[in-house]
Amino acid sequence: MIEFKIIDKENEKRIAILFKFDKNIIEKVKLIKGRKWDMQEKFWHIPYISNYEKIYKNYFKEKEEDKILENTIIYMRNKRYSEKTINQYLKYLNELKLNLKKEFIEMTNEDISKYIYTKCLDKSYSFQNQLVNAIKLMVKINNLNIIIDKLERPKAKKELPIVLSKEDIQNLLNTIKNLKHKTILSIIYSAGLRVSEAVNLELKDIDSNRMLINIRGGKGKKDRLVMLSPKILELLREYYKIYKPSKYLFEGEKEEKYSVRSIQSIFSKAKKEANIKLKASVHTLRHSYATHLLEAGTDLRYIQELLGHSSSKTTEIYTHVSTKSIQKIKSPFDDIM
Repeated sequence: MIEFKIIDKENEKRIAILFKFDKNIIEKVKLIKGRKWDMQEKFWHIPYISNYEKIYKNYFKEKEEDKILENTIIYMRNKRYSEKTINQYLKYLNELKLNLKKEFIEMTNEDISKYIYTKCLDKSYSFQNQLVNAIKLMVKINNLNIIIDKLERPKAKKELPIVLSKEDIQNLLNTIKNLKHKTILSIIYSAGLRVSEAVNLELKDIDSNRMLINIRGGKGKKDRLVMLSPKILELLREYYKIYKPSKYLFEGEKEEKYSVRSIQSIFSKAKKEANIKLKASVHTLRHSYATHLLEAGTDLRYIQELLGHSSSKTTEIYTHVSTKSIQKIKSPFDDIM
């Protein structure tokens, strides 16, 4: 809070600016012609003008609107949201403001509900859910005059995930001649990894003594252990002899980790060459892994833990799988290679 006070300095009427230390306010003071710093009293003072209250107060007043996105970013960073999520939320919020042509503090429930409806007519459930999440978070953090409970989420479509057969996966992997490419897709299927988890794997995450892979900071910032297939270990050793990565298990140019886009491209090319017609993506390998484990009789609670899910629609039972239990589970990869 800034306080203005009329003072007399060297027979000249001045305006003292009193405030707690704030870099932003100081920077604004320094832009005022004729400002001076009182070394003894430790405050800034500026030239007097008759309508100083209106002019100076408006000049120093920080618009509430300016702080809304900043507050939202600070909250997300403190809560360790991923940079990808932060950027996505900011994109949604800026588009909201641009389309409604209103300040956030002027928006109503009706404005936002109509926007969500028109914006999401041809969008996916996931898009709409993220958009609503972004708006609700901003409203909650900044105490905006919007009833967030009235911003309804979409009903999720109950679509079954696409699953490739073991034969399809075998054919797909056999079409790949590049050893690095083959190893990447093989480890994703063999351990049911998300593509983001695969690119973040480091050499130290492969525990060949206990036959485990350490997945650090998976979705929801959760760590977990998954099985290391004996055949994958053989493949990894062959791969390491040739490529010799320094930090990340899979590295591109300049020893940087491989990109998600590159892996998606590898999968698309292999799928085409294997003549697989299903609308499959790299993530389909993870779905297939889970389905093949289930078909092999693996307890659903173990699968839930291996995939890193905190909850499951098919079971509400949550149990931590011991290292011993994980080591006993056989990867479906071992049946096809």
